[in-house]
Amino acid sequence: MNVPLHPSASASSEHSRALMRICLGGWLVVLAVIGVLAWPKPAEAQTMRIKEVAAVQGVRTNQLTGFGLVVGLDGTGDQTTQMPYTSQGMNNYLQQLGLNLPADAKVQLKNVAAVLVTAQLPAFAQPGQMIDVTVSSMGNAKSLRGGTLISTPLKGPDGEIYALAQGNLLVGGAGASAGGSKVQINHLSAGRIPAGAQVERTVETDFALGETIDLGLNAFDFQTARRVAEAINTRMGPGVAQAVDGRVVRLRAPVNSHDRVGFLAQVEEIPLEASIPVAKVIINTRTGSIVMNQAVTLSPVAVAHGNLSVSIGSTPVISQPNPLARGETVVTEKASIEISQQAGALVQMDAAPKLADLVRMLNGLGATPQDLLAILQAIKAAGAMNAELEVI
Repeated sequence: MNVPLHPSASASSEHSRALMRICLGGWLVVLAVIGVLAWPKPAEAQTMRIKEVAAVQGVRTNQLTGFGLVVGLDGTGDQTTQMPYTSQGMNNYLQQLGLNLPADAKVQLKNVAAVLVTAQLPAFAQPGQMIDVTVSSMGNAKSLRGGTLISTPLKGPDGEIYALAQGNLLVGGAGASAGGSKVQINHLSAGRIPAGAQVERTVETDFALGETIDLGLNAFDFQTARRVAEAINTRMGPGVAQAVDGRVVRLRAPVNSHDRVGFLAQVEEIPLEASIPVAKVIINTRTGSIVMNQAVTLSPVAVAHGNLSVSIGSTPVISQPNPLARGETVVTEKASIEISQQAGALVQMDAAPKLADLVRMLNGLGATPQDLLAILQAIKAAGAMNAELEVI
């Protein structure tokens, strides 16, 4: 027997189902939002700015150098009997001040040291600006600590004076000696003078001349040159940039200097997607250091590695004659040579498409860094590693 539901009960049931649908829908929305927040985002491609891969040609620093004298040392200067140019330099400086020493005068300048002063003249440096200088001893001075550099002209490769240096040295070291013992911390034969030179002459550049500007890439790469030209044309307009070769990108720039500066400021900030570098392995044979980039990969190869060691020992042997033979005692040496070779197992190295896999397999060989130098060279010679080996 079917009993009809009460109208109020039916309405209550429909209301409950509606609330349930609303609740389920709400939970689905919440779960969807949580999923979006929790799901890992794909790795973004590495980007850089054009100013990090290229620079305007002709806009660069210039090297300056000069000969100077450091005075005021506490008896740690050059020994003038062994360093005649220290006395000669001091005599020339005194002559400029109106003091002439006798030709036969023997001056012992223990508080003076001959030095070479070097500096870098920045691009667009103007007269009156201050630059840092580095002072290095060129004689046998024990220390430059506490010394003062007297006025020293700094010249460029053309022989012209571009700056004048003078000031108190900052030496990041200390030392003491007494009774034949010596203690030294850091280096005492070189120092630095912050803002120690004043610019006296500017270097002319062709930055504001012509209708074009050349960007020089930091590394030779046709792919990077093409991407730089495309990025500039996309941002600044078609035909603005043209890749000349794998090193130079030529730009059509405004003739007005103010507009040209603003144009280059925009070009330098244009983002550029980084290209995959050339696979290269850098080997330092002096320190045994090995550095490789992400592009280095390895093909399947088998490597056998074993150690060969040679030990040489010497034992003194005394030959004592008979007491009645009136002979002499003779001491000789008995040498022993041992050669030991550890068993070298043939290790199979699978293909390594990633740098982490290559590093793990090289560590699994159990070879020292010095042995890895020879192993990597042999793998390269076998054609199993697609990388360029560079020995520094």
